[in-house]
Amino acid sequence: MFIGGGWRQTAARLPVEDPATGRVLCEVADASPDDGLDALAAAADAQGDWARTPARERSDLLMRAYRLLLEETDRLALIMTLEMGKPLAEARGEISYAAEFFRWFAEEAVRLDGGYMPAPGGGSRFLITRQPVGPSLLITPWNFPLAMGTRKIGPALAAGCTCVVKPAEQTPLSMLALADVLVRAGLPAGVVNVVTTSDPAAVITPMIMDERSRKLSFTGSTAVGKILLEQCARTVMRTSMELGGNAPFVVFEDADLDEAVEGLLAAKMRNIGQTCTAANRILVQRNVIDDFARRLTERMAALPMGRGTEPDAVVGPLIDSDAVTKVTDLVADAKQRGATVLLGGEADGRPGNFYPATVLTGVPDEAAMCHTEIFGPVAALTAFDTEAEAVERANDTPYGLIGYVYTESLRRGLRVSEALETGLVGLNQGVISNPAAPFGGVKESGLGREGGFTGIDEFLETKYIGVKV
Repeated sequence: MFIGGGWRQTAARLPVEDPATGRVLCEVADASPDDGLDALAAAADAQGDWARTPARERSDLLMRAYRLLLEETDRLALIMTLEMGKPLAEARGEISYAAEFFRWFAEEAVRLDGGYMPAPGGGSRFLITRQPVGPSLLITPWNFPLAMGTRKIGPALAAGCTCVVKPAEQTPLSMLALADVLVRAGLPAGVVNVVTTSDPAAVITPMIMDERSRKLSFTGSTAVGKILLEQCARTVMRTSMELGGNAPFVVFEDADLDEAVEGLLAAKMRNIGQTCTAANRILVQRNVIDDFARRLTERMAALPMGRGTEPDAVVGPLIDSDAVTKVTDLVADAKQRGATVLLGGEADGRPGNFYPATVLTGVPDEAAMCHTEIFGPVAALTAFDTEAEAVERANDTPYGLIGYVYTESLRRGLRVSEALETGLVGLNQGVISNPAAPFGGVKESGLGREGGFTGIDEFLETKYIGVKV
């Protein structure tokens, strides 16, 4: 673990497994609740000095970390691939993506503004300033073990907040490597602390209940997010939540089908389908669904499966055996309800947590995979007839993170994009995440936004000072 500017080991150890083989790569510290509170104490002790640090100095630190991440792309990508499974090419892409959050928020750190105006009734002036929220708890997921860290740490540091980071127990190595990068960039002691644990609830709960914690930023499942929101309510803690998704991918009859297939591959197969933005329900207009399914099947059949370190691998392993079981059960349920398998459909028995690229068509709305994140390389196709039907079915979910629309009609594209009950829409584009754009969902997909001009607002309080004249 990394607490108060130093590395700490524990008697208890947390094994880190290679999902491609199931073998243990190494062991890291397994924190206790007391370790978590020590990390929070370090963050609280450092908060005052860090908040008073000039914005330019905070910006310069983030820029140094940005450059170090890019310089060490290959080393960090290998660490990520070994602990998480994604192919090396994707891991390198994540390092670049992660670094951009540091660069973006380095630029935002020096642009925090306020306001000044005369009172409408005269006699005083309104002075508006913004100040850091304070010590922040940042909980990151395993599917983007570095980028989800920089997306939270970047704005926290830029705003003047110290933090405690709890990475997913499956992928602690990337976050520990990031802590090392920040130290070499000049990070003061206690400003960022990293706590690794096999028992997140036991370690996080005392920190949430502690009044020194003033902000929680969480990326993970909706079920866990709801529990955390209940806990945060006890101290009225600021929260931002990036939760689950059930993304519709709508293809209209006038779409460029080749472009739509490529967009779907990006939206579905990125990270082996293990993303909250993955296309989950693929709705294709009836008179083109057979053609679309044929083209998609041809492309997915050509994707090599293998360990992420293999040079040609595109479909890597899922994160663990439970993930394989979940995907297997979802596909079996869809088949039992009448879906047709065009490609894949069952694990091939090789060692490791592999599941092949799979295409299903005729997936009925009652299928379990239409109501839960598949989190695997499974494309589930269903036909629709009218625009109104497509919108209704796309919105028929408690989730609302992202939706995708493919059409050559500008009018239809705008109509449907505005009608989708999601925080994000990809219009003729399969990947839209960008550090310069706000990311977040509506309904049960979350609260707040990360990235863009609004991302730093999550770590700032607005203060009004009335001045008598």
